[in-house]
Amino acid sequence: MQFRHLAGRVWLCPGNPDPEAVQAGVAVVADERGSVMIDAGQSPAHAREIQAALAAAGLPKPRWLVYTHHHWDHVWGACAWPGVEIVGHETAVMLLRAEAARPWSHHYLREQIRANPRLGPSFRARTRAVDSWEDFVVLPPTRTFTDVDELPVGVRLRHVGGGHAPDSTVVLVPDSGVMLLGDCFYPPPAHLRRPEDGLDLGLVRRLLDDTYHWYVSSHAEPMTLEQARSAAGA
Repeated sequence: MQFRHLAGRVWLCPGNPDPEAVQAGVAVVADERGSVMIDAGQSPAHAREIQAALAAAGLPKPRWLVYTHHHWDHVWGACAWPGVEIVGHETAVMLLRAEAARPWSHHYLREQIRANPRLGPSFRARTRAVDSWEDFVVLPPTRTFTDVDELPVGVRLRHVGGGHAPDSTVVLVPDSGVMLLGDCFYPPPAHLRRPEDGLDLGLVRRLLDDTYHWYVSSHAEPMTLEQARSAAGA
């Protein structure tokens, strides 16, 4: 696992390409005034691997941790990021408080799969991701916004919502020409997905902007503006 430079201040650390791992990639906007971490990793163990990769790349420690949305593979590593301000859309607070109240354990995950087999892929991935529940806690954001926000280092946040998650947020780094999309245009999670659900390419078309040259989703390789236009049929 290592960070690679994309453009300007933006560095990427890819997730596990095996879809059964359900491991999202993360990004960091490196700044001597305080870096911004985009998503937390899928578990404390994953977060610690990300931290080691940050150190190996000589990148500054993050001051802010931004959630692109509340799904577990983007937020379960947050408890291993001490001293950061967690930023997310206001709707994530209620959603993550509900998640935090669940009695997470391997036993609980197995029980949930038995009760609803459609949860199997996600919940089995969680059992593999978390080796110990002793210090595990789900953390809601401590700084929230409604429509847009801007951090002191020029990183902008825009709520877009969509079918994948109601709190989906895109992260804009204008000076680097990079837009971090999270999972915003993906279909709903597998256990909620209907046969007619697919990628929300209309959302992608609305986000395309000539001032941004790179478009990065959490589970795929970065796309140039031209590639994004082609993929979205724009």
